[in-house]
Amino acid sequence: MSGRSSPDAIPRRPRLADNVLHFVRVLRAAGLPVGPAKVIDALAAVEAVGVAQRTDFREALAAVLVSRREHLAIFEQAFDVFWRNPRLIEKMMAELLPKVHGPAADPRDGLPARLAQALLPPPPAPDDNEVQQTDLDATFTFSAHEVLQKKDFATMSREELDEVRAIMRRLDLPLPERRVRRTRPAARGHRIDLRASLRRSTGATGTLAPLRFRERRRRPPPLVVLCDISGSMDRYARMLLHFVHALANDRHRVQVLTFGTRLTNITRQLRHHDVDVALARVSDAVEDWAGGTRIGRCLAEFNRRWSRRLLGQNAVVLLISDGLDADAGDGLAFEAERLAKSCTRLVWLNPLLRYAGFEARPAGIRALLPYVDDFLPVHNLESLRDLSRALTRPQARAATAATRH
Repeated sequence: MSGRSSPDAIPRRPRLADNVLHFVRVLRAAGLPVGPAKVIDALAAVEAVGVAQRTDFREALAAVLVSRREHLAIFEQAFDVFWRNPRLIEKMMAELLPKVHGPAADPRDGLPARLAQALLPPPPAPDDNEVQQTDLDATFTFSAHEVLQKKDFATMSREELDEVRAIMRRLDLPLPERRVRRTRPAARGHRIDLRASLRRSTGATGTLAPLRFRERRRRPPPLVVLCDISGSMDRYARMLLHFVHALANDRHRVQVLTFGTRLTNITRQLRHHDVDVALARVSDAVEDWAGGTRIGRCLAEFNRRWSRRLLGQNAVVLLISDGLDADAGDGLAFEAERLAKSCTRLVWLNPLLRYAGFEARPAGIRALLPYVDDFLPVHNLESLRDLSRALTRPQARAATAATRH
């Protein structure tokens, strides 16, 4: 059997062929590498298995159109929406109509962002007059990228949030390298490598072989992220998880845990390269999303179950929370002190710092504040860049420790 089917093998079902063609275009718009030649292969596969069994039909298309494992989840979601929900297009068209009875539910909710964008009809092309007017006005306005740097996540539109998520995936979080116990060969130093020096001197006669040295290796410390996903942190947590996902896939020693009324380790879910699939798995794993907050209890569980495993080798902890504790800070000071003593640097990222007149009045904030090394805002892109600059500066652990006692 030849590898490429000829056009004569295309099934004589015009509507089915058109639907398969449209489905392939949706996958291409969602980011899957499916070219025009895949349409012929898909039609040949459908002709071979038929359309009587839905499972066979699905597996035939997947075998032809999915070439990488991380694309399988996008294909399955697109297949379910495209071939099972015939009223989806009607819902999307209704979204474009004027809303008379209040805001309607967005039919894209629950779908990956790029799949929802691929299913929507393309926007109408602007006429020449509109394009010319836009070009003239653009010279007197600030850059859209510059505006997004300082705009609050909570006030962004859907399009702005999508753009910011793409920027977050390119951000880096540099951590200063620290010396570890393992060593490596060095040109000079204070520690002599006896084994290498003796090996070098073997067979030498009349001359002294030069000494060999070793020095301690340097590597970035582990990073542990504790993210508050309570109701008051819902909007910020969803945005910051895109940033954390990029960190978890860019470096090896990153551990991520969420907390609300319970503690959940989501590191394994965030390891998936596709951010939409990763966050969908996080939603399935976390059972207390947008609920209450019991910071003291969750930190106590972390100190008891995870601290020794994750906070070795000079680990840095990022605590993302607004500090609003339902238990009014009960036991929080003790657990925060224990956490601070277990890591080399405790950084608290609080979106409430976006307010100029912020005061540490809630009991949870007052209990946590004496034990953190850095207290920084996290509500826009500029605050994330400030975090990167703050981590490269020396920490004031001695001054902070003086205030604790």
